Parts: sequence; C-alpha cells; structure tokens
Amino acid sequence: MDNSTPDSGPVLDKLAIGLSGLCLVHCLALPLLIAAAPFLGELSQGHLHAQMLVVILPLSTIALAMGFRRHQNRWIIAWATLGMLLLVLGGTVMHAEFGLIWDRAFTMTGSVVLAVSHWFNSRLGRRHARRPVRDPATPAD
Repeated sequence: MDNSTPDSGPVLDKLAIGLSGLCLVHCLALPLLIAAAPFLGELSQGHLHAQMLVVILPLSTIALAMGFRRHQNRWIIAWATLGMLLLVLGGTVMHAEFGLIWDRAFTMTGSVVLAVSHWFNSRLGRRHARRPVRDPATPAD
C-alpha cells in the first residue's frame, strides 16, 4: 500500500532556488549596471531585498517543511535557517546600519546557502518519495 501523496515540495524547492538565484543575480548585476550607466544610479536607492523577503521566506519555509516531512534531515533545516537569517540580516540591519557592501555580502551568502539547502531538500525529498512505504501490518521478507 502506497501512503505517499503527491505534493508540490520539489516544485517549491525549485522555485525557491530560482528566487535565491534571482537575488544573487540582482546583487551582482546592480553594481555593474550602475558602473556602466551612471544615470541608473538612482535605482540603487530602491531596496528590493525587503520586498523579496516577503516572498522568499514563506515560500522557503513551506518547501522545506514539505521536504522535511519526507526526509527528516535536520541539517538541511539548520542550513536553510542560516541562509534565511543571513538574507534577513542583509536586507534589514546590514542595509540600514552598515551600507551596501555588507548588505550584498550577507544577502549573497544567504542566497547561496539557502539555494544549496533547497537543492538538498529537493534531492532527499525525491529519494525518500521513491522508497516504497512498508505497511507495518505485513511481515518483513
């Protein structure tokens, strides 16, 4: 008897990886765009990180919880939590108190840590989803 139910955990992990990648591209591309086109310097005053956190944090939490339900690996959750914490610190405290360099350093590091955590979450979730669920009522072979 297969007790597994199809869920969208891997899809959410892939979406979260994509959003982390988008954050990383944003952090790397914005300084290059500003250097290449001085009139775009005004765009650096806008702070996209805080708005992205509103999407990234709930999406990541849901995807990680769905994967954890299958693989039960606490290390993935610990690393993902560290990644989210770095994103929050970079997008809030570091941005406001220490400037753009620290903001970028924290958010880029957090994006990479979170994306790698989602990759492992998706990979282990798929691996455990393929395992047949043994019915406790049937004797083992």
